Amino acid sequence: MFRAYQSLTPVSNVYLGRRWDQQFYEHHKKKMSLAKPVVDNKPPKTYVHLHVKLNKLQMDGDRLAIVERDNENLLNKMAHIMKTGGHVDNKRKDYKQKSLNKVKRHRDLLRITHENFAILKRLNAVEPFHNHLQWQDDWNVNQKYMAKIEKFPQYWRNKHLDPYDVHKEQIAAANKRIRNRLLREEQQIRNGDTGTKVSDHASPPPRPLSPRASSNHPTEKTP
Repeated sequence: MFRAYQSLTPVSNVYLGRRWDQQFYEHHKKKMSLAKPVVDNKPPKTYVHLHVKLNKLQMDGDRLAIVERDNENLLNKMAHIMKTGGHVDNKRKDYKQKSLNKVKRHRDLLRITHENFAILKRLNAVEPFHNHLQWQDDWNVNQKYMAKIEKFPQYWRNKHLDPYDVHKEQIAAANKRIRNRLLREEQQIRNGDTGTKVSDHASPPPRPLSPRASSNHPTEKTP
């Protein structure tokens, strides 16, 4: 291998030149490893007393000891009260609680109560400006007009309603109209306001409809 070595300086013996160069290189590496840096790039020293503050730890321990002692004393007092009931020796049984403003508070309460009753009386005496019954009648008339001019049945517009529920509502409305007409006729007969007599062969009054019986007969359309 020494024959293939190319020395930097001319030598008469290639073998000895290779050994000398290797020796110089090892000596250079040793000096480089032992050389000291000119710039100090080491981290600063750490001091324990700056990170672990013993005085603070001692103060925390003393404070925790005081808290533990107070908690223990309080627990003992509470246990004693639970066992004995917490009675005291100097309790006066004839002592009555006194209030410095009891009379004034009672007088204010009576005044506020009278004012509230007066306001309630005035509110009950006021007649309403709008007639809600007239509004309901107008709405019923409008509903009838809408039912006459509508193109589709009402339950088509209200998808949440079932046709069977609508049918039951129609039956209930028809029964209500029949019942009201019968009551009206009975009232007229009792008062004697009718000019015609009820014959013995008169047709019987219509019977209320039922869901089963009305399934085969058409019912009157309700608004």
